[in-house]
Amino acid sequence: MREFTQSFLRVLEVEKGLAANSLLSYKRDLVKYHLFIQNRQRLDDITKVTQRNLRAYVRYLNAENISANSIKRALSCIRTYHKFLVSEGKMDHNPALQIDTPRVARKLPSVLTVEEIDKILHFIPKKAPMAMRDLAIFEMMYSCGLRVTELCNFKVSNILWDSEMIRIDGKGDRQRFVPIGPIARTNLKNYINKERPTLSQKNPNIAELFLSRNGRKLTRMMIWILLKKWANTAEITKKISPHTLRHSFATHLLEGGADLRSVQEMLGHADISTTQIYTHLDKEHLKEVHRTFHPRFD
Repeated sequence: MREFTQSFLRVLEVEKGLAANSLLSYKRDLVKYHLFIQNRQRLDDITKVTQRNLRAYVRYLNAENISANSIKRALSCIRTYHKFLVSEGKMDHNPALQIDTPRVARKLPSVLTVEEIDKILHFIPKKAPMAMRDLAIFEMMYSCGLRVTELCNFKVSNILWDSEMIRIDGKGDRQRFVPIGPIARTNLKNYINKERPTLSQKNPNIAELFLSRNGRKLTRMMIWILLKKWANTAEITKKISPHTLRHSFATHLLEGGADLRSVQEMLGHADISTTQIYTHLDKEHLKEVHRTFHPRFD
């Protein structure tokens, strides 16, 4: 079974352009699936798997109290895996096609208000070490709706100063162009001109824009730690992550009257249904305004 898994992961990496984190998730799901098929179903050949085996696997995941969302992801992985085996001539049909996927209730993402974002950015002291970098990071994430991985991988050459846009290398090697506002541009220039040259001295050829003290590319965890640090300083009690800034970006655009297609393009969503969750969030905002200000809610 191992040789099939390696070949499948290579296809996902080379042909589909999946990121390292996505490949790792696929690998974990397949290892768990293979172990179940071998140890619980007594099958040494993955091509002999039937719908009965797959239904047993779903029951096994449910018995482990795995969340519906995780089961859905695992089944999506298995379905794609068996599709690959069919395309390679190892199986004549995909037994996972008829397996029902659990329905997952979509959670509304947590967002910050404009005032809360202003408060966080205001509490980054201008004279603090790395202040220009941190301010540029969070202004850019909120101004452009970046995923944290996109920010970590963002290169200096991706800033299009003349057109006031940035080029983002998103999921699946999909590029998109997003406007960057004047406040975010000013903070970027301050960081690039005054702080980054010192950081890049130990690693002068590094292409990534945002660097650590030792001149290395920042990690996702480092961005999370920095945001938590400044949010705590600003006494923001909400549970937030770097993705919260992306959610806030989309929500505030829609609340301001932006059309869904434009927001989809800026977020880099392949399917507009993914973007539509923010319309539900906007409705929640409207209901909250109604509850707060309508006289019949006294």
